[in-house]
Amino acid sequence: MREELITSGRMNPGIDPVLHGWHWPIPFYLFVGGLAAGLLFFAAYKVLFGKEKDFPTAVMIGPFVALAAIVMGLMALIYDLHHPLYAWQLFTTIRIESPMSWGAWTLMIVSIVNAVWIFTYLKKIFPDFNLKQNFLRKVISNFIEEKQSEGKLNWDWKYKFLRDFESFLIKNRKALAWLMMILSIILGVYTGILLSAFNARPLWNTALLGPLFLTSGFSTGAAMLMILSKTHLEKIAFSKIDVLLIIIELFFITHMFMGYLAGSEVKAEAAHYFMGGEFTVTFWVNVIILGLVVPLALETMELLNVKIPVIIPGLLILWGGMMFRFIMVDAGQVIRYLY
Repeated sequence: MREELITSGRMNPGIDPVLHGWHWPIPFYLFVGGLAAGLLFFAAYKVLFGKEKDFPTAVMIGPFVALAAIVMGLMALIYDLHHPLYAWQLFTTIRIESPMSWGAWTLMIVSIVNAVWIFTYLKKIFPDFNLKQNFLRKVISNFIEEKQSEGKLNWDWKYKFLRDFESFLIKNRKALAWLMMILSIILGVYTGILLSAFNARPLWNTALLGPLFLTSGFSTGAAMLMILSKTHLEKIAFSKIDVLLIIIELFFITHMFMGYLAGSEVKAEAAHYFMGGEFTVTFWVNVIILGLVVPLALETMELLNVKIPVIIPGLLILWGGMMFRFIMVDAGQVIRYLY
C-alpha cells in the first residue's frame, strides 16, 4: 500500500479553466480570412500603382479566390454555431467593445466590396461569356491575350443601369482600390485581434498577434498568387514579396517568444509549451521548418536562377499558415492562468 500526500486537486481534469469551445472551424476561418486579406491587398495595390496590365492574376483572379475563401470561412463559422439560424443577428447589432461584432461587420463590408471589384472585371475575365462551345478552354487561353481589352468584347450587360453602374465603378476604380486595401488590412489584423482580446488566455494576450497574423495572411496571399500566376514576371515579383514577408514573420515570432520568456511566470510557461512541451514538434516542424524556413530557402534559390517548381514553396507556405492558426487556437485553449 502506497501513501500519498494530496496538497492540491489540480491534477483532476476540468478543475482549471481549460477552453474546449473552439474546434477546427475557427482556425480554418482565421486562415481563409488572412488569405483573402492578402489577395485583396495585392489586387488593390497593383491597381493603385498602375501595374494592372503586368499583374492580371493578382488584379482579376485573386479577388475571385478571395471571395471563395470568405464564403468558405463564413460557412465554417455558421457550422460551428449552436444556433446557426440566428447568425443574421450579428449583422443587426454593433457592439464597439466586441471583437466578434467588428469582425462580422468587417466581413460583410469586405465581401460586398470584393464582389463589386469582381463585377468591374467580369468582361475582361470572361470575354467569351456568350459562347457555348469550349467555353472554359477559351477563357483560359484568352486570359492574358489582347482579346481581354474592352474594345474586343462581344457581350454587354442587358440592362442599362448595370452598364451605367459598371462605367461608374471603372471610372472610380482607384477610389475602390483604396477602400479595398484599407479593408483588407483591417481584415488581416482582425484575425489576430480576435484572439489577443482574450486577456484570460496568456498565449493569445499579446499585441504582436495582430501584426503577425496580418503578415502571415499576406504571405499566404502572395503564395497563392505565385501558384496561380501564368507569367514569369508575376511569379518572380510575388516570390520576392513573399521572401520579405517570411523574414518579417520570423522576426515577429521570435520577438513574440522573447516577450513570453521575459514576462510573467505564466507567460514563460506558455513559451515552454513550444520549447520542449506538447506543441514543440508540431509547431517547429509544420510552421517554422516546413512553413517558413524551407519555402524561404527555395524562393531564395529561385531568385538566384535555380529552377524550383513554384508550386512547392507555395503549397508549403499555405500549409504553414494554416497549421500556425490551428496550433495557436488549440494551444491557447490549453494554456491558462493558475491562481
